Amino acid sequence: MATDRELSDFLQSVEKRAFKRTVYHVREEESALDIVQDSMMKLAEHYGDKPPNELPMLFQRILSNCTLDWFRRQKTRNALFSNLSDFESSSEDGGDFDLLETYSSPEHSQQVESAEDATRRAQVLREIETEIMELPARQREAFLMRYWEDMDVAETAAAMGCSEGSVKTHCSRAVAALSKALKAKGIQL
Repeated sequence: MATDRELSDFLQSVEKRAFKRTVYHVREEESALDIVQDSMMKLAEHYGDKPPNELPMLFQRILSNCTLDWFRRQKTRNALFSNLSDFESSSEDGGDFDLLETYSSPEHSQQVESAEDATRRAQVLREIETEIMELPARQREAFLMRYWEDMDVAETAAAMGCSEGSVKTHCSRAVAALSKALKAKGIQL
């Protein structure tokens, strides 16, 4: 049985990676925060009495299910409200909503590096993140679990609810697609 402290330490250790993974999936920071928070609450409420070694797999499965639920809700909302102009501002100043101005998250580096290196690194990271987001959903999910979450094939298969062979196929295709796309942009890793 996990103690309150063990559960708290576990949740603290996975929150940043879970958030980043969820942002890759849903592409909205606020929604990603909600999904991660809901997943953490469900783990604590329903599985807080499980042994600490079972928490990682349970959390991954809950996080995947919460993300799928979010997509289902979005699909329903989009079916009901398919016209985006319904949400446009009715203000008389004619101000347009600009997603790029609204969606900015400055990153602060703790390392000392030249402005040129920092800019180059930021550009490469943006390109990599863009290409990861372009992957099909199942490939992206398998790729992030295997290489971001550092889960093994069996754990990833259990969390995704598929076979180990499917995980290997998804990961292989994701790596091939990322490699091809990044090479086409002149990025060598």
